[in-house]
Amino acid sequence: MPSAHPTPLKFLHPGWFTLVMGLTGLALAWHAAGPTLGPWANGVTLVLGTLSAGVFGVLLVASLLRWQRHPEAVAEDLRHPVRHAFVAAIPIGLLLLATWLQTLDLALPLAQALWWVGSIGQLTVTVWALGRWLAPTVPHAPDAQSLWNGITPVLYIPVVGNVVAPLAGVGFEHALWSAVHFGIGVFFWPVVFTLLVARRLAHGPIPPRLHPTWFISLAPAAVVGLGALRFGWPPGVAAAIWGVGLFTLLWVGTQARRFFAQPFALPFWAVSFPLAAFTSLTFKLGAALAAPGLQTLALVLLALVSVVIAALVLATVKGLRQGTLLAPEPAAPVVSAP
Repeated sequence: MPSAHPTPLKFLHPGWFTLVMGLTGLALAWHAAGPTLGPWANGVTLVLGTLSAGVFGVLLVASLLRWQRHPEAVAEDLRHPVRHAFVAAIPIGLLLLATWLQTLDLALPLAQALWWVGSIGQLTVTVWALGRWLAPTVPHAPDAQSLWNGITPVLYIPVVGNVVAPLAGVGFEHALWSAVHFGIGVFFWPVVFTLLVARRLAHGPIPPRLHPTWFISLAPAAVVGLGALRFGWPPGVAAAIWGVGLFTLLWVGTQARRFFAQPFALPFWAVSFPLAAFTSLTFKLGAALAAPGLQTLALVLLALVSVVIAALVLATVKGLRQGTLLAPEPAAPVVSAP
């Protein structure tokens, strides 16, 4: 059994906040199942959301300690072509926790405060992340190549993550500011997708360690569809977006066995929030269209995502005990297209 690294806090990069996204997403999926499963689903929502809030609190305190004790590690994360994008998981986690509190009608003043901090934080991170695209580089130098190295599905988090804002923002009567976020996310969704395809075809595949992050491609369609329903758009529009999500799930899902045929690592959590959000969309769309078939599919998806996230939690606890997670990441080779 591998021993724990002597300074595990040094390796607590922002990607750990994806746990908050996955757990809160699952809580919201169970809440969406309430009309089908009954009031007890709200109890599951409360437990999962409370767990997620606790995880967020622990990670936040640990991250502040890391900033104090290992500032060079934090600076390295901010410079890293991939890890920098995970910074957006922090404000998105706040937006999702605010949505969870709103759905249960709990601590609404706190929920509004969390939403505003998350909203402003998300916009700030988006501007900062995209600013890297315009930073000066020297042709054929390593920093020029690093721009392509940074084009991975993780880029959806800071760029398209803005579409999470309306989930609670509309209910807080911040529809206009929510629409601003929504527009940014919807605009950059196809931009990021195009860049990902260009990187895959012209510059080779992403490192195997990041293969599970392809499931993040499901998140934009799932959350945009939820946003469309939140804004009161016709269900037919949301159904069209749901279709894009269904295709993405099938498209990426066919590669799942290959993606996850490697030792467990933090990128495995990439499947959690997208699948949970798509489950929520399926429940809400099924209710809006009065489609029993969609409701049945949503129940299957809820069972699937619940099992998946439970397995991720168990694997994460095991990895922390064995010291395989909070440790230096293996160097990923840059694979060039033939």
